[in-house]
Amino acid sequence: MPATSRSPVALYLFSCLIALFALSGYWYWLGKPVVLPDAATPTHKLQCASYTPFDKDQSPFDQPFTLRPARMDADLALLATRFECIRTYSMTGLEAIPELARKHGLKVMLGAWVNANPVDTDKEVKALIAAANAYPDVVTAVIVGNETLLRKEVTGAQLVKLIDRVKAQVKQPVTYADVWEYWLQYPEVAPAVDFLTIHLLPYWEDDPKGIDDALAHVAQIRQTFGSRFAPKDILIGETGWPSEGRQRETALPSRVNEAKFIRGFVAMAEQNGWHYNLIEAFDQPWKREAEGAVGGYWGLFDADRQDKGVLAGPVSNLPWWPFWLVVSGAISVATLALAGPVTHARSALILPLLAVFGAACIGTWGELARVTSRFTGEYLWAITLIVLNLVVLAHAALTLSERAGWRGRAFIWFESRAAWWLGAAGFAGAVMMLAMVFDPRYRSFATATLWLPAFFYLARPVSAPRREIALLAFIVGLGIVPQLFREGLSNPQAWAWAVVSVLMALALWRSVKVSTPSRNLQTASLPETERAPG
Repeated sequence: MPATSRSPVALYLFSCLIALFALSGYWYWLGKPVVLPDAATPTHKLQCASYTPFDKDQSPFDQPFTLRPARMDADLALLATRFECIRTYSMTGLEAIPELARKHGLKVMLGAWVNANPVDTDKEVKALIAAANAYPDVVTAVIVGNETLLRKEVTGAQLVKLIDRVKAQVKQPVTYADVWEYWLQYPEVAPAVDFLTIHLLPYWEDDPKGIDDALAHVAQIRQTFGSRFAPKDILIGETGWPSEGRQRETALPSRVNEAKFIRGFVAMAEQNGWHYNLIEAFDQPWKREAEGAVGGYWGLFDADRQDKGVLAGPVSNLPWWPFWLVVSGAISVATLALAGPVTHARSALILPLLAVFGAACIGTWGELARVTSRFTGEYLWAITLIVLNLVVLAHAALTLSERAGWRGRAFIWFESRAAWWLGAAGFAGAVMMLAMVFDPRYRSFATATLWLPAFFYLARPVSAPRREIALLAFIVGLGIVPQLFREGLSNPQAWAWAVVSVLMALALWRSVKVSTPSRNLQTASLPETERAPG
């Protein structure tokens, strides 16, 4: 075989090897385990954790409202191995909790849900008082309302009356729980409680704190409250970090960051003798609808009650990275098979890299969509974007193929519809950009879905309807600066979205300037041996 024929084959094999290493390295980098000092051990239990007894298919908004006693029993048995106590938020449906806690050797900080409906609130308060008096050996404190002032459902004076009512009828200490700022906004509440329960969630602050600054922020607020409200004790009633979801400025949700925060906080709290409650025992998928994807991932265990590695042992941001390596590897192989043999050095070098790049983008979006999609519409949107990327990847692969036989006919089919694929990518980019500009708080960045179409159609513009494509380019491009302004310049996820949006806008704009070729597309696209004579 001549050297000129062997050269592309050798280059192709070398490029495949590099691509394989790159793909494996990418997924391992995302999922590599990190070793941190343990917070909980078999001989060292932590103080308290928030407990909501819903399975992953349940919500407090379900009608009828039904909890599962077997689930609560199993949950408390598990939590008893790590914690001394649990905190609850409502009495409705949780009447069995004190008895189950006694069974498993747990103490309970019992909560009543206070809202704007006085009838509902009265039922909650009566049940709270009855349970506290029935289980004085289990219930260590009662909490009259949770973030009720934040939601503006009662006034400070109304809340004080409820607290006084409960204090007159129970022997346990009585408190109220809210974000730390609301204790300062409603100073009349602090004198009414036996101790203050403050929520410290650095991720959700108006000025979000990154993981490197989060513990210092917690310590500063705790010290301020300890001094200001002395001699009353301060309970940090909620603190934690999400394991999934969108980044807010420098505050990045991840399992490793959740473990860093929780383990660092526990060490700091125990060193300073603080009372604390971690949020929360188990991931609660139902919260994603109200709070975005991030709302469902504050648990120390996942929704299936599996350990996330937050409290002890090595922790990984993506423990199932081998699965995505296999999936993206399969997509890469299918892409190479679609393209077929290569005889040109350019294709031999680029094709394997293109295959793994596209497959990595699809796999990354698949994982992100898995954890962020909340309802049927979002799942369908996620699937549509996956299909779009698969189509663009196939189009790109056939562009680099020899286009003989069925590959040539397939290329003609993809090429004749290229304006559709570009338009679909531009439409997706425009829709997502509008969402990120006007309603971004609970939305995740879908950056991975645009890298492939942006690069491909930027390098290879297609003929497309001028007005429609120009409008999409205008929307995507116009939203870049407002999006960055809203997110803050310190948010790497926002910058990545801005960069891919620039590329997408340029790809769309380049295609606006492309005129339809005058020669027949099929004839121009087929190799010489496939063209009809004459």
